Amino acid sequence: QQGMLWMSSPACTEVEIRTLEWLRQALGLPACFAEGGPGGGVIQDTASSAVLACMIAARDRATNGRARTDGLHSVGKPVTVYASADAHSSVIKAARLCGIGDAQCRLVPVNDRREMDVEALRNLVERDMEAGAIPAFCCATVGTTGCGAIDPVDAIAQVCQSHGLWLHVDAAWAGTAALCEEFRDSVVQGAHRADSWCFNPHKWMGVNFDCSCLWLADLAPLIEAMSITPEYLRNDSTDSGAVVDYRDWHVQLGRRFRALKLWLLIRCTGIAAIAEMVRHHVHLACWLETQVNASELFELAVPRSLGLLCIGHLDGDEATQRVLDAVNDDGRFAVTHCRIGKSLVMRVAIGSLAVEAVHVESLWARISQEVSS
Repeated sequence: QQGMLWMSSPACTEVEIRTLEWLRQALGLPACFAEGGPGGGVIQDTASSAVLACMIAARDRATNGRARTDGLHSVGKPVTVYASADAHSSVIKAARLCGIGDAQCRLVPVNDRREMDVEALRNLVERDMEAGAIPAFCCATVGTTGCGAIDPVDAIAQVCQSHGLWLHVDAAWAGTAALCEEFRDSVVQGAHRADSWCFNPHKWMGVNFDCSCLWLADLAPLIEAMSITPEYLRNDSTDSGAVVDYRDWHVQLGRRFRALKLWLLIRCTGIAAIAEMVRHHVHLACWLETQVNASELFELAVPRSLGLLCIGHLDGDEATQRVLDAVNDDGRFAVTHCRIGKSLVMRVAIGSLAVEAVHVESLWARISQEVSS
């Protein structure tokens, strides 16, 4: 399938529209993202592409299109973007790619729960405005890469709306948890005040890579930023204004039929079964959390976030690294690491489709064995 235009593949386009609307409702995302209004959804390849597309739209909206037509130099003022110090590196990369640059990408401090400090954000934005800059974009993260922290989206939205920033929510990993009503409030809080909201079904929902779902409350700025219509793409369907041409919703022109695998998962497995899988994973993470809390040698560097735990050895980084290496060398497990502050931690993310209690119990046994050996 070549889904760049509705005309090139009506089925590709229509299945994507309907499937994303099913998924929006299943996640409990607000009606501002629903099809048929000013907003809607599109499947990107990854959350990195989503943040780039939205940052470009935000840059153009903040500069009234001058950055798009005449280049950033014509604006005469620096354009600034914001994300927490724990946000994914794709925010900085997007700032580079759309001409804003590292120097104008503000990394906002986090609190002791590793959430974006809202007052620090407000102070940075106001300081930049006083200095003559144009604050354009802010990325709030629901489930940071390192430890799964959830930024206070609703409070961040207040700052963004007060100062005219585009608010993008990156829920790449944690977004799937909104399929469970008991986790939904924390995952979609503040979404009704966001300009865009994104999550990756290929992370925790079981869709094979790549598949990233992006919803926008108002499509116009994105389409205006991305749309170029040479003669060879003109057709009656597009000219009618009655169809969706997804080529205008992201950087690339050609696109694959990513909606089909998402449609099949929903139809063949079902939302209820996927939600039950998420609950099972969180239950296993709670069991492991109990073992760590009862241990005299290990601790959680930050509170457990859904199915993610950050475990550190009380003897410090060298001991943590030794355990981390032993677990990965075992061959049965794959864990990663990050730093919480200055401390090294072992990241245990429970989210594989096939993971069961015996696997998590074996992991803890291997960790304990390394300590006792």
